[in-house]
Amino acid sequence: MAEHTPVMQQYTRIKQQNPDCILFFRLGDFYEMFNEDARTASEMLDLTLTTRDRGVVNEEDRTPMCGVPYHSAEAYIARLIERGMKVAICEQVEDPATAKGLVKREVVRIITPGTVLESSLLDEGRNNFLASVYLDADSAGICVADVSTGEVYTTQILEADRVQGLLCEFGRFAPREAVLSGGAAGDERVTAFLRERLRCLVQAGEESSFGKAESERLVLAQFKAASLEALGLGDKQAAVRAVGGLLSYLRETAKSELTLMATLHVYEQSRFMELDFTARRNLELTETLHGGEKKGSLLWVLDQTGSSMGSRLIRSWLEKPLTGPPDIMRRQHAVAELFGNTMLRGELRGILKALPDMERLMSRIVYGTSNARDMRGLAAACRRAPGVLEWLKSLKSAAFVELSAAIDPLQDISARLEAAIVEAPPFSIREGGFIKDGYDGEIDRLRAVVSDARSVVAQMEAQTKADTGIKTLKVGYNKVFGYYFEVSKSYLHQVPEHFIRKQTLAGCERYITQELKDMETQILMAGDKLVALESALYEQLRQWLTENAHRLQQTAQALAKTDVLCALAEAAARNNYCMPVVDYFDKIDIVDGRHPVVERMLTDSLFVPNDTHMSSEAPSAIITGPNMAGKSTYMRQVALITLMAQMGSFVPAKSATIGVVDRVFTRIGASDDLTGGRSTFMVEMTEVADILRFATKRSLIILDEVGRGTSTFDGMSVARAVLEHVHTKIGAKVLFATHYHELTDLEQQLPGVKNFNIAVKKRGKDIIFLRRIVPGGADDSYGVEVARLAGLPESVIARARTILRELEAEAPVKARAAASRQGEDDQISLESLASEELRRKLLTLDANTLTPLEALNMLFALQKKARDG
Repeated sequence: MAEHTPVMQQYTRIKQQNPDCILFFRLGDFYEMFNEDARTASEMLDLTLTTRDRGVVNEEDRTPMCGVPYHSAEAYIARLIERGMKVAICEQVEDPATAKGLVKREVVRIITPGTVLESSLLDEGRNNFLASVYLDADSAGICVADVSTGEVYTTQILEADRVQGLLCEFGRFAPREAVLSGGAAGDERVTAFLRERLRCLVQAGEESSFGKAESERLVLAQFKAASLEALGLGDKQAAVRAVGGLLSYLRETAKSELTLMATLHVYEQSRFMELDFTARRNLELTETLHGGEKKGSLLWVLDQTGSSMGSRLIRSWLEKPLTGPPDIMRRQHAVAELFGNTMLRGELRGILKALPDMERLMSRIVYGTSNARDMRGLAAACRRAPGVLEWLKSLKSAAFVELSAAIDPLQDISARLEAAIVEAPPFSIREGGFIKDGYDGEIDRLRAVVSDARSVVAQMEAQTKADTGIKTLKVGYNKVFGYYFEVSKSYLHQVPEHFIRKQTLAGCERYITQELKDMETQILMAGDKLVALESALYEQLRQWLTENAHRLQQTAQALAKTDVLCALAEAAARNNYCMPVVDYFDKIDIVDGRHPVVERMLTDSLFVPNDTHMSSEAPSAIITGPNMAGKSTYMRQVALITLMAQMGSFVPAKSATIGVVDRVFTRIGASDDLTGGRSTFMVEMTEVADILRFATKRSLIILDEVGRGTSTFDGMSVARAVLEHVHTKIGAKVLFATHYHELTDLEQQLPGVKNFNIAVKKRGKDIIFLRRIVPGGADDSYGVEVARLAGLPESVIARARTILRELEAEAPVKARAAASRQGEDDQISLESLASEELRRKLLTLDANTLTPLEALNMLFALQKKARDG
């Protein structure tokens, strides 16, 4: 340290206090980075890496450095945050003009993926959650917060498999950053899910932050409560510790009071439908399975909101469907009232369209990262509140009565901000120019001095010319000398004695006078004082808004809810949805149901609707039919209609009655986990195992082609066993799509199992998919016909048909032979085979890689050799 310059000593000390951050160290107009930070940043940001110590001969002894201009640092920080880095902002915290010695610097804020506030670093249509997780041998607690909006949620999990409960909550909130207690950090399922599934920044928190006493102290202080019972946390110690860990981390990173986080939402998991990560992905709730785009998702269909706040809230409702019919009906009745009043809905949508994001504007203002444009935007948002309130007063549903009471007209706030801030303020508040004329008398006076500087200088120049008789005299200015008189050499003999020479040039001399310096001081002091006074007035406004934060937050939340209810009504009207009945009865009755996304994506044909009737008496539906016929679409639409109904939306059907579903599970599609060493079949079985462990009688299960990743008989056996277990042991409602036609026999063997198939019309070699679900099992798989539609060469199709006829002809013979061997051992001994070659071939087969057709061909060939041998 002693060998470093004072600045580098200061930098080193601050860097040692923030070892896990890229340190943006303010030097003049730049943020500089040094050493390993410089190497990392130069690579990630494509910056030129330079060095200090240019006089040092040995290259290894030089200090690597790179920097970015402070006024454009936000874009660079965004790129670092996107790469999962943490950035510490180190600013000058005293005026260089008055500092004695080295200017004092401190880290004023640490920016992480879960704590960003800047609009350029955030997706305006989704929350940016930071999670805190506590896990011990008996319980688990999770707290999630969006610093940019002030929302804080927490729950406690006491289930036997607490980790599975945590994973469901992770899927619900999709945090970008997670701080873990020692127990959570040591659980591989927790860390792997966050890192690999959610691409979340994971870090271990200080164990003391999750301590019982410290957590209780922080929670009671932050939410201004006399006891944990008052917050609903009396019996939720794990949740308390999760909240305490989060608050401790935020105080460390934000370096300020967490004013906006004034309300803690304590919830029970049972209040919301549980959707694991696989179900959310397969149902494409908020983004498509392939491409990760919003278009093509259910959110794309329903999100007719006009504001960013509404867009975030409708996503939240979609990700957290309700399980209580009273709460669901409260939303439905509000949607119905707007659905039936097109004019009023249009007026409200007109006001809410492009409503400025009050929540995030307030967060930047409260935490001191805002500018005058943010205040002007907040004023524009406040100005719309009275218009929304006026229209809501004419609505009668309970939800709108409550929203009317929650909306504050905020006229005092909009009036004061509009009086104080110019209509088009500059981006930065450092140079002033954002306070409106007439708001403050002293600002007006100083601004007149500064703006009149040119005329004052011109008057002095004209007066001095007249007094001295120097016709070429003129007043100039530069940063070195300030204002000066410039006199050409031909008039030097007329220069008065009180002129003080400052510079000699080739054709002229430059002078100053006391009068000129006095004028300069007055002008420059007026400019500095003007900037300082505007900054002071800005800080006054910021503090006043902070004091009124609760009013603004409450109104913002009410406007967002209004926006979402308008959006759901608009989506229902545009797409011909109906209002479903949601109750506690254990059934799903849907008449003419449609897939909400597929019908919107179709451009050249109409969507074919289908009915669904499931109950505790008939909970299992086996669906057969060819690929591409629409089995998967039908099953997904049942799940989506159920989910839409429980979020309070209308649904795409002629009519629908939905008995509340507690969980939706899906096993759809083929995928593998090569890096984890798991085959497609292993991934499939793992997902099925989770379904069998956690499904309840009130669950809805979608199973598509279970068992297809292994040999025919293995797969069919597993598929049947799974379906029998769900039907007889769990009793959940299940839609089971399969190509194993043998499973349709279960309709005769298990009461409550029903067969359905996708209707297909065959004309010669051609097939037409009718997209209708009809009772009964499919009469054919139509695999060869689907292969032809996919574009396989005709020669291949012709050969496939020949092989198929041969196999079908041989099937009865094989069946009779198998029947004649009844009573023989089920397990065939390899020793009974005459040929060592046969035994060797069987032992080298990999049954997992054989297709059903290859397995049959191989079996017939081996049987022939065994018989011939």
